[in-house]
Formats: sequence, C-alpha cells, structure tokens
Amino acid sequence: MKPFIVQMIGFLAVAAFIASYQIKSNRLLYLFQLIGSSLFCLQFFLLDAISGCFSLGVNILRNALLMKYKRWQWVKKKQVAWLLCLLYGCIMVFTWSGITSVLAVVASVVSTLGYWKNNAKTIRLSNLFCACPCWLIYDIMIGTWGGMISEAITMLSIVISAVRFGWDAMGNPNSEFQN
Repeated sequence: MKPFIVQMIGFLAVAAFIASYQIKSNRLLYLFQLIGSSLFCLQFFLLDAISGCFSLGVNILRNALLMKYKRWQWVKKKQVAWLLCLLYGCIMVFTWSGITSVLAVVASVVSTLGYWKNNAKTIRLSNLFCACPCWLIYDIMIGTWGGMISEAITMLSIVISAVRFGWDAMGNPNSEFQN
C-alpha cells in the first residue's frame, strides 16, 4: 500500500495546496489548506510519520478556526495562536523522533503565528521562508513525493501570486486579500 496509494494521497493534497495560494480570499486559502492538510495528515499516518501527522491535525483545527476569524471574535485573540503553539510543543515532546519532530513543529508554529496576523503578505512570507522549507526537509526525510512536490510548488506558487497580485496589495489591510 505504501508505494502507490499512499503517494497518490500526497498528490491529491498537492492540488489543494497549489490552489490555495492562487485564491485572493484568506478564508478560501484556509479552506483549501485544511483539505490539503487533511490529506497529508492521512498520508503521514500511513507512513508512520507521527509528529507530522499530529502537527497537521492541529493545523486542520487551526485552519478551521481561521475560517471563522471574522465571525468569532475570540478566534482573533493572540492567546488562541499561542495555545496552538503550546499544542505543537506537546506534540514534539510526546512524538519525539529526532529532527523530523523539530521540523514539523517549527513549520507549524511559524505558519500559525503568520496566519494569526490575518495578512496575506505575512501568511505567504512565513510560509515561503520558513514553513515550506521545514516541511520540504521533513518530506524528504520521510519519503513522501507528494509532500516534496507540494512544498516546492507551494513556494513557487507564493512567488507567482506575489508577481500576479503584488506584495503591496497583499499587505494592504483594506485590500480584497483580507476577506
């Protein structure tokens, strides 16, 4: 089962992540990333990559909360982000498997803190320069082709979105990106 079906799950996740960075709305970005994270969570479980699996499980919760960012005022509080970061730390401790555990947690913490700014530019920059490279190394170490391709394409997709829409537009709190 590992070689073909498990790798195919990763390729489906790739499609969701590619789409996520080509959407202007933060809310839809979170939805597509929730779908992609769910698929990668399943793949990591099947690959016995438990730190990544549980980190993505919290990422799924995070993205679900962020989809309600404008409706649920309590979600906007920094304490919610820090609580999620605490969960990531607990995951690292309880699923410790060396550097892979550190990579999964660093990627998740940095992206979570970036997402809580609810700013398209910050989200993309935190992923481009930290979260994606950490997940890429993690994916190489556990052997998921879909994961490796996803992170490489996601980084390229972020750059393309910056060219298409402009960094300034993404950072403007009054722009269409902040919906």
